[in-house]
Amino acid sequence: MIRKIIQIDEEKCDGCGLCASACSEGAIRMVGGKARLVSDTYCDGLGACIGECPQGAITIVEREAAEFDEAAVERHLAAAEEGERGAVPAAAAEALACGCPGSMIRELDPAAEAREAAGDEVEGIPSHLRNWPVQMHLVPQGAPYLDKASLLLAADCVGFAYPDFHRGLLAGKTLIVGCPKLDDAAFYREKLASILRENDIRELTVAYMEVPCCSGLVNLARQALRESGKDIPFRTVKVGIQGELLEDEKDPPALRV
Repeated sequence: MIRKIIQIDEEKCDGCGLCASACSEGAIRMVGGKARLVSDTYCDGLGACIGECPQGAITIVEREAAEFDEAAVERHLAAAEEGERGAVPAAAAEALACGCPGSMIRELDPAAEAREAAGDEVEGIPSHLRNWPVQMHLVPQGAPYLDKASLLLAADCVGFAYPDFHRGLLAGKTLIVGCPKLDDAAFYREKLASILRENDIRELTVAYMEVPCCSGLVNLARQALRESGKDIPFRTVKVGIQGELLEDEKDPPALRV
């Protein structure tokens, strides 16, 4: 049938992920750093995503397309939600029944008291990492290290660019990392909202790079915070490509709810 449906210009798309977050049907996902229409049947053609695209990469066109299927959308969203809750698909869970060492939950001891007592006399640069795993896809929503945590959501590149990452940003915080350009921004938003909703998070800090696409991490974090219904202190830290600290700001309460 001929009907209205979205079209994404990959040349204009900068991978910010805002359209995926705005699509309540889950029709748009981030694949290889670009927005993709997952299936014609998931797109209602109303274009709620268009206003969220800062690059003007999304338009409505009329073309041959499968009919919008609301039942298929419900199944699609239910499967995505189940995958988010389970973290590991059922088929994979059986294969990992013995426990994968790489994704095993661990609360690490950075020996903060010893470092503080020794001050600058400590040889080398100590780690302030308090938890494992740290990648958003692997962090269980009910991990014990999330309880009463000061949460740091950091873009993948921040730890490489910012020379004082451990002492200046990570100290005393629980870490989650991800890339808003290459990963699934909608999944991140939904999972972060669940983490904030289901745990007693004391504060949320988002550390991101100065490149335009990285601001998508801040946007999805703000959306997740609103969706959680929580009033949690929210801080953003922007890091330059040369490693300099460009901005360090706290949102007023009006922006948090």
